[in-house]
This record gives sequence, structure tokens and C-alpha cells, in this order.
Amino acid sequence: MDTFFFTLLVVGIFSSFVGTLAGGGGLITLPAMMILGIPIQTGIATNKFSSGIAAFTSVTFLLKNKQLDKRTISINIIIAFLGGIFGALITTSLSEKSMNVIALILLAFALFVTFRNNNWVSASQGNKSQKTDSLSSRMITFFIAVYDGGFGPGSSTFGIIHYMEKNQTYVKAVQLTRVLIFGSAFGAFIVFYLTGFVQWPYAIALAIGSTLGSQIGLIALPHVPLKLAKSLLITIIVLLIGEMVYKIV
Repeated sequence: MDTFFFTLLVVGIFSSFVGTLAGGGGLITLPAMMILGIPIQTGIATNKFSSGIAAFTSVTFLLKNKQLDKRTISINIIIAFLGGIFGALITTSLSEKSMNVIALILLAFALFVTFRNNNWVSASQGNKSQKTDSLSSRMITFFIAVYDGGFGPGSSTFGIIHYMEKNQTYVKAVQLTRVLIFGSAFGAFIVFYLTGFVQWPYAIALAIGSTLGSQIGLIALPHVPLKLAKSLLITIIVLLIGEMVYKIV
């Protein structure tokens, strides 16, 4: 049990660190849990708990350092919370293959958007435009939360790409995505908890590791060169596409 706990702890740290900076943490955690013999439904539920706890610490970090205002955080959490609940509810009516097909289409679009996104050359601090309060932006936030609540891998990547497309800088996009993930993971966790898929020993071990990895990622975030961040994001998207293709085939 100690070895199992330590393994999930290390997986949580690494996946959350990478996931905070570029998304794709689920690419690491879900396959790792499946290798350890944890059923896919339990793995998703465990991932929602751990990512939710990690994202919560991120939100408190952002509030403490006044990097996002309370109104922005509150609105995004509410939208993502509802999306997370909806996603967790519908995931039982869709096969895993169907979810993989949806993810593949979205990831291919995300890769295209990343290559054509010129915002990566912007300064790492501040932003020229605030467009995340528009109805279309909130709808996209909701649908990303639906996907995250029902499945997960790549949801942070989608969030970062979405906010970058709204003329947010890389740093601000990551911060907003952490808020989104907290809301969606919290909503989804409630559903998975009520349906009995949560196994606490797994969830606690992964949550501790994810919290540590998330904090390390946020601290490192302002110091990550934009070219490196873009390369990491593209690499994560390509790996996610590869995983989805492998699962579908």
C-alpha cells in the first residue's frame, strides 16, 4: 500500500505540473491508473477529486496574490461547475470510444488553433483585451467543463487555447483555466461520489501529489519562456491525439 500510495503521489506531482503549464495531465494520470489496475470509471472519479483539490489551491493562490478578481473567478466557477455536473451525468450514456472520437476532433482543432495563434508573441504580463465575459466565451467555457467533467484528458489544453484566442496572455490563460478546472472537477466529483466510484485511498494520494505539482507549476509559470510554453503545449496536444487515435483504432 505504501508503494502504491507513493506511486500515485509521484504521478500526481508530475502530471499536475505539466497539466498546469500546458494541459494534458490526464494523459499521464488516467493511463497510469489503468496500468495500476484501477477501473476507468474509478480512475476518472479519482482524477476529478485530485484535479479539483489541486485547482482549488491554485484559485486560493490567485486570490491571495490578487492576480484575478473575485467576480471573474466566481462567474467562471459557476459556469464550469454546472458544466462539470452535466458532463459527468452524460458520460454514463456515451461509450468510451465515442468520448475518444469527440476528444480527437477537438484536439485536432486545438492543434490547428495553436499553430495559427499569434498571441504567443505577446508579453508575458498583462493583456490588451478582456473578452472572456462574452456569451460565446462563456458557452465555450461551459462545453470545456462538460468535457472535463465527463472525461478530462486535454481539457486544460482546450481552456488555455480558448483564453489565448480571446486575446489573453499565456499566463492569464493558464490562471483562468485553473479556475475553470476547479469548477468542472468539483461539479463532476459530486456526481461520481454519489454514484460510488470514488475510492478514497487512490483519491487522497493523487490529490496530494496534484496539489504539490499545481503549486510548483504556478510558481514556475511567470518564468516559463513563451516559446517553450508553446512547444510544450503542441507536444501535449500531439501526444493526446496519438493516444485518442490508438484507443479508437
